[in-house]
Amino acid sequence: MTDASATAPLPGIAPSRSVAGDIWRQFRAHRGGLAGLFVFVFIVLAVYVGPYIHQVAPNTINVRERNQWPSWAHPFGTDNLGKDMLAQVLAGGRISLAVGITAMLLALLLGTLVGVLSGYFRRLDGPLMRMTDLFLALPLLPLLLVILMLFRDTLRSAFGPETGIFILIVFVIGITSWMHTARIVRGDVLAVKSQEFIVAAKSSGMREHRIIIRHVLPNVLSSIMVSATLGIASAIITESALSFLGLGFPSDFPTWGRLLYDGANFMQLTPSRVLWPGLAISLTVLSVNFMGDAIRDALDPRALKR
Repeated sequence: MTDASATAPLPGIAPSRSVAGDIWRQFRAHRGGLAGLFVFVFIVLAVYVGPYIHQVAPNTINVRERNQWPSWAHPFGTDNLGKDMLAQVLAGGRISLAVGITAMLLALLLGTLVGVLSGYFRRLDGPLMRMTDLFLALPLLPLLLVILMLFRDTLRSAFGPETGIFILIVFVIGITSWMHTARIVRGDVLAVKSQEFIVAAKSSGMREHRIIIRHVLPNVLSSIMVSATLGIASAIITESALSFLGLGFPSDFPTWGRLLYDGANFMQLTPSRVLWPGLAISLTVLSVNFMGDAIRDALDPRALKR
């Protein structure tokens, strides 16, 4: 027969706590971050699961039902061609989120690579930071417009009108939004590489790439994750701006920005055409920003120590 007192925790000794559990507790304490998480998860589920519930093709034309206000048949109304706005918002959300996440990953990869190399290797610091300053000094919107105008037709003919524009927009947003991540990661690497455990790893004969992978990157992961959340919001806004200017996806390939562009001329007739995609963009960006603030607070070493 086992003694119950043997398995009970000793008085004065706190139960074991995991780092992941502490991070989740700190994240839950941030009400805005928790609300942002629920909103973002709801939007993701809506755009990916919603088409199986609202089974209306986004490009189905029904001229007899054009320019209708919200109703039971069309909860978000219809456009000037009779297309269901709810179906278009759901379809546009999949494209906008895909562009935002893919462009964020590309920018995060470039920014982390440049930041780590610049912060860890002194001989690379000067050239890489001057290149970063050069990209920061470039006027981004005119640069985006020039790149789109030069390579849009080439990629359309090579990969098709939809895939070609997707590749071009993701590439353009990714290579023009990595600079802030690089500067943040560089600062963290400079602080980490002077720590005693890095000096001990170098003294033991460990190779440089293993030190970076095993010791440096885990200690700058918090900054990378915060940059990732903010990068999604920035990429969605940039894609929406390009689509609103008519330089994004074609009209039969809806995104939230494209829906705003198409509905701008019908605001007085059916204001809901710009209300729903604008609301989707705003809620997505706000939720991601709140999540970024909560992740930053949750990964704060001072909070984890408490």
